[in-house]
Amino acid sequence: MSKLVYQYFFRGLITALPLGLTVYLFYIFLSWSETLTMQLIRPFIGEFYVPGMGLLLGIAGILLLGFLVSQRAAGKLLSWVELPFTNLPVVKSIYSSLKDFADYFSPRSNQAAQTVVALKLPGYPLEVVGLVTRQRVDDLPAGFLRGDRVAVYLPLGYMIGGYTVFVPRDWTQPIDMSVEEAMRSSLFAWMRTEETDSAAGPRRP
Repeated sequence: MSKLVYQYFFRGLITALPLGLTVYLFYIFLSWSETLTMQLIRPFIGEFYVPGMGLLLGIAGILLLGFLVSQRAAGKLLSWVELPFTNLPVVKSIYSSLKDFADYFSPRSNQAAQTVVALKLPGYPLEVVGLVTRQRVDDLPAGFLRGDRVAVYLPLGYMIGGYTVFVPRDWTQPIDMSVEEAMRSSLFAWMRTEETDSAAGPRRP
C-alpha cells in the first residue's frame, strides 16, 4: 500500500512540476515586463494606468524594434550600438553566445536546412544523435580535412552546450525527427518514452 502511495505521489509530482514551473516562469516574465515598461512610460502618462497596458506597450515596442532592425539602413546603426558589446573581452563572449542562441530561433535562421542524424562510427555499434549544421567543408580554412564531409553538432544533456565534429557524410543516417524534438530529447537525456508521449497527448504536426 505504501509503495502504491509512493508511486502515485511521484507520478503526480512529475506531472504537476513542469506545468507549475511553466506557469510560474510565465508569470515572472509578465510581471517583469509590466513593471519595466511602466517605469519607462510613467513620466509620460503620469498616474493613468490600465492593468495590462505596460505589457501591451512592451509588445508594441518589441514589434517596432523588430520592424526597424529589419530595414537596411538600420544595419549600420545596430553595428554601432553593438560596438561596446563586441569589443570588450568578457562581454564579447557572453553577448556573442546569447546573440547566436537568439539568432538560431529567428525566422531568418537556417534551422529548416538542418537535419537530425544518427552519427555512426564504422565498426562500432554506437549511435550518437546530432544535427548536421554544415553540408560542405570546402570553404573552411586550411587545415581541415577535405572531401564529402559534414559538420554535426552533438548536443549535451541537462545543459546548453555540445560538440561539433566534422565527419564523412556516409557516417550519418537521417532521422525522421524535427530539430525541436531532437534538442528537447537531448536536453533531458532521451528519458521520454512512449508512455510519457501518450500521456502528453497527440503530437502536433
